[in-house]
Amino acid sequence: MANDKNTLTGRVKRYARVGAVAGGFAARAAGNKMLGTTADTAKDAAALQSALGGLKGPLMKVAQILSTLPDLLPEDYMVELGKLQAQAPAMGWSFVKRRMVGELGPDWQSKFQSFERQAAAAASLGQVHKAVALDGQPLACKIQYPDMSSAVEADLKQLKLAFSLYKRYDNAIDPSNIHTELSERLREELDYKREARNLGLYGFIHKKEHQVHVPVERPELSTERLLTMNWLDGTPLMNWLQADVEQRNEIAVNMFRAWYVPLYYYGVLHGDPHLGNYTVRQDRSLNLMDFGCIRVFRPDFVRAVIDLYHAIREGDEDLAVHAYETWGFEGLQKPVIKILNQWAEFLYAPLLQDRIMPIQETGGVNYGAGVASKIHRELREIGGVMPPREFVLMDRAAIGLGSVFTHLRAEINWHRMFHLMIDDFDVTVLAARQWAALKKFDIPPAG
Repeated sequence: MANDKNTLTGRVKRYARVGAVAGGFAARAAGNKMLGTTADTAKDAAALQSALGGLKGPLMKVAQILSTLPDLLPEDYMVELGKLQAQAPAMGWSFVKRRMVGELGPDWQSKFQSFERQAAAAASLGQVHKAVALDGQPLACKIQYPDMSSAVEADLKQLKLAFSLYKRYDNAIDPSNIHTELSERLREELDYKREARNLGLYGFIHKKEHQVHVPVERPELSTERLLTMNWLDGTPLMNWLQADVEQRNEIAVNMFRAWYVPLYYYGVLHGDPHLGNYTVRQDRSLNLMDFGCIRVFRPDFVRAVIDLYHAIREGDEDLAVHAYETWGFEGLQKPVIKILNQWAEFLYAPLLQDRIMPIQETGGVNYGAGVASKIHRELREIGGVMPPREFVLMDRAAIGLGSVFTHLRAEINWHRMFHLMIDDFDVTVLAARQWAALKKFDIPPAG
């Protein structure tokens, strides 16, 4: 379909739409900060959340990710953007028919027993319709919204402008690498053929994890902008927050393994743990969905994650520095190392203690907010730091999962779960295992 290409006309239209939504907020926030004037950030943030919630595309996806990166935006903005989960308004039936004709041909309806007109879910880049295959299997058909390539490029340009304004009044975190990383991941998300390969990879990784379920693609009903897979029944996590503690703990254990078995055994991470990307079955097992935002890490990066754990546990500053440098931090001085260690100590704290405990023992439901605010102030005082690209989604996953565990009020032995994965860690074995798995599903290695 021609209107899905990255065209100048499409980008110009997108600039006009998102500029009014986001540009004014970024400029006003920067102006208030530089001029020393007081802004009603709570009011502005609520308006921004409302505007983005009705805007299709990557800007909403970026907002979801930024809402979990500690203190990158004012607190009121973080709270409001965090509300952008999975339910953007769906596109209508006329769009759906055009898209399906473009992907499967004019006789597309004959390829299904039934196809529901009303979307079952709508998100930032596409919406899902429930259908039934000719063989009777329930299906989920993920349809990409129109003109997404132009939308991605336009939104990334707007995001770069917003980041440049941010840097002028706050130097605590240089977002340059964050923009680069988000750009690459968002462009990848437009290719549903790539996502189908990610589906296969995760199904392979979790084949022995009976408490984690991954849908299977139906390739004869899939294209670059249509991904059809078997339907997985489940309920939102929020439905389980008042369940008994044993059930909540069981869900937390399943989530921990769903995200971290791929990382420590294959060097692969699902970088988007927001609430729309999984559901819970009645037996507390987990359905994983939406595999567009998958990050492949270098084996030595994964080893450095474990090295930093040992460094924090043993007070080994040299090993900590080695881990940070392996991740991509450059020119580290002692003040920066001290501040980075504070964040690492917070994230690793529940893994260090061999006892049953919540993921955080103080701070309420805002996981890490107080620690992040303190670190942000200290980074600003010393001139700031530039997080490496690979750090972005790693941190996103850690904070996103920590928030889920906090809301679940889960109390388990995180230390023992972690050690089950790392005690036999061998970077050479991981590298060989990763290479074989990526080759099997034609997925590029880490860049």
